[in-house]
Amino acid sequence: MYEVLIAIDEDDEQVETQVDAILDLPGSDEVHAHLFHDFTDNPSGASIGQIASARHAQEKLEDAGIEVTLHETSGDPADSILETARDLDVNSICVASRKRTPTGKVLFGSVTQAVILGSDRPVIVCGAE
Repeated sequence: MYEVLIAIDEDDEQVETQVDAILDLPGSDEVHAHLFHDFTDNPSGASIGQIASARHAQEKLEDAGIEVTLHETSGDPADSILETARDLDVNSICVASRKRTPTGKVLFGSVTQAVILGSDRPVIVCGAE
């Protein structure tokens, strides 16, 4: 079983790109997807299951026969992603990059960059279409 942490936000288009990337992996039928969302500020106690992009991702992955587990934390997004990846001992991390101007494309977003630089496992970066 190949374990992948898919760090998602509330942007349906980005999450769709991430899900498609996982479905395109060789042997995707052997993937266990850990959908993960970090609430930087969550005074109301919301959960990942309340996020539309997470529900859509879970449905699409499960329809493709992929086992899905939901995870959420609160705090610094990059640190939370890296810590959760270590705790779950996943094989890789999947993150999305933001749309950027031509000059801005030289650099990834700060969370994506921090995850790439701080990870001890492969990071799949999905670009915006």
